[in-house]
Parts: sequence; structure tokens; C-alpha cells
Amino acid sequence: METDTEALPPSGQAEVRIVAASPETARAVAEVLRHCFAGAEQRSYPAPGGGTRLHLTVDTETAAGPARSWLTSSRPPVGTHTETHADEI
Repeated sequence: METDTEALPPSGQAEVRIVAASPETARAVAEVLRHCFAGAEQRSYPAPGGGTRLHLTVDTETAAGPARSWLTSSRPPVGTHTETHADEI
């Protein structure tokens, strides 16, 4: 059982928990996350009521797969500020 005192993951990482009615559905969601972020191996557990719980650790600072260029280009360089142009809303 998880508690409010559970340790936080290291900076730049996120713990993701997926609960689904079937293992295939949980794995499909995890696969989408792995296309966007580097991550550790998933862990699967039975969920109450016959479903599946899947736990996955993702590295939010390291993009994976085709999303790499999008994630990298969407982040402003460190130490810079974004400008607002007159034609932008």
C-alpha cells in the first residue's frame, strides 16, 4: 500500500502508475510513454478487481525515439527568456 510519505523520485524522473482492465491495455499506454521518454523496465502487478497495475519510471530530461527532436526544440535554452512578438497572441 502506498502512503503519503513515499519517497519522491530523483529530479528529472517521474514514477508512472497505469491501472487498466487488461495487461495489453496497460502495456500499450506504457509503450506510448516510452516513445516520448527514456525509461526503466516496467513492473506489473495484479490490480484489485482483476485488472493490471503497471509501474514505470521515466526520465523526463531524456527524450526517446522520434519525440526527441520535438522535446528538445520545445524547451528554451537555459538562461534565456522568451520574447513576445507583436503578432503573437
